[in-house]
Amino acid sequence: MDINLAHFNTDIGRQKPENIIHSSAACPFCATDELTNIIATDGDIILLKNKYNVIEEADQFVLIEGRDCDADIPSYTSDHMHRLIAFGMEHWAQMRASGKYDTVLFFKNYGPYSGGTIRHPHMQLVGFPTFRQELAFHRAEFEGLTVDERDGVVLNLSTQPRVGFWELNIVPADAGATETIADYIQISVDFFMNAFRRPLTSYNIFFYNEGTDIFIKIMPRFATSPVFIGYNIRLLPSNLAEMRDRMRAKYFESKRCTE
Repeated sequence: MDINLAHFNTDIGRQKPENIIHSSAACPFCATDELTNIIATDGDIILLKNKYNVIEEADQFVLIEGRDCDADIPSYTSDHMHRLIAFGMEHWAQMRASGKYDTVLFFKNYGPYSGGTIRHPHMQLVGFPTFRQELAFHRAEFEGLTVDERDGVVLNLSTQPRVGFWELNIVPADAGATETIADYIQISVDFFMNAFRRPLTSYNIFFYNEGTDIFIKIMPRFATSPVFIGYNIRLLPSNLAEMRDRMRAKYFESKRCTE
């Protein structure tokens, strides 16, 4: 069977802290004086080795996004958002170029449906020495209805979603356009968390690469469709164009009118 199969160490997994469901539990990322194996910092942005390396075949790292435990991407200043994405993409590129890994995953979990365990905003980098990259994604999953385009970077709504419903893609022709990439990520998360028609509590951000080509997917998370879980049927919503037009009107058209 053609899959990437990894082993999850349940003994280590039982030790992991969790404060998304149990919100009164202490946050390990707030206690910065107690953090160990720090690799790099940019102000209060910190990259460190993951203390709970639950995937046995991989090296896991945590990117703490800042000191504010209650903040998240929609509330970041433009400067902080730009520094965060530039920092994360730089270290992602360094890990990919190190020669140690077949692939390096770069992603974010946020909220109870995302697969995350810690509320404090953070991302993860996971390096796999052995991995079949061709099984991770298909380029067609990043095709879609264009919402906006700037600096060689396209923001679109996926017409071939990985799971189903509304998935936003960022396809940078120039991976160096990190400020535009950061702006589009911030707009996408704000749209899902604050402007969506149904209340959302969770999302994921996934970064992909194929050679030097970079792709990013922002995916709202709710109870996953059973026809996808059971049969791998991906559902394309009938109101995709309506969602594109709502995003354009809220984030782009009014701005253009004032320029």
